[in-house]
Amino acid sequence: MAVLFPVVPGWWMSPQPESGTPSGTEEGPTIADRLAAVADSTADRLAAVADSTAEATPRLLTRLGRWLRGEYWLAQLIRFALVGGFSNIGYFLLFMACYAEGPQLANLTGSVLSTALANELHRRLTFHAADRVGWLTAQLEGGGLALAGLAISSAALAGLDYVAPGLGDTAEALAVIAITAAVGTLRFITLRFWVF
Repeated sequence: MAVLFPVVPGWWMSPQPESGTPSGTEEGPTIADRLAAVADSTADRLAAVADSTAEATPRLLTRLGRWLRGEYWLAQLIRFALVGGFSNIGYFLLFMACYAEGPQLANLTGSVLSTALANELHRRLTFHAADRVGWLTAQLEGGGLALAGLAISSAALAGLDYVAPGLGDTAEALAVIAITAAVGTLRFITLRFWVF
């Protein structure tokens, strides 16, 4: 086999012995041997990192789960938002299931049942108050807060239309999001400190 390019020793390899070396001396490692050693070492290091990550991930998830089930206000806020999202999905499914009977009945059915579900999930999961607050109390107070939130958001939107009648679609959508977030925050604070 002919060598097309001469191998010039560099910092990554030791000089190769001349072809006429005495028979008693050994040749040093070739470039291929050194590259294989570097590849093996890198693979070993990556495997060690993957193993330590695989061991640490369940511990991290366990800690995160324990924290999310705790009584910290931020953990409760996260659970509150998750329950709200879940109840919105429930509302949508109920609305679609009842839509054949008319949009008003579908809206009423979806609103009442999804609010009742959200109140119960807040009582049991968000605030861990199943032993302190009864089902009926949670439904009456939580439902009353939902109606108050609806009244506040409707009044805020009506006031927005009065103050800024020429508001564009995007600006009005952002205003609706801001109003909904403010009402949701008030609802969370009221549920946390008054109801549950």
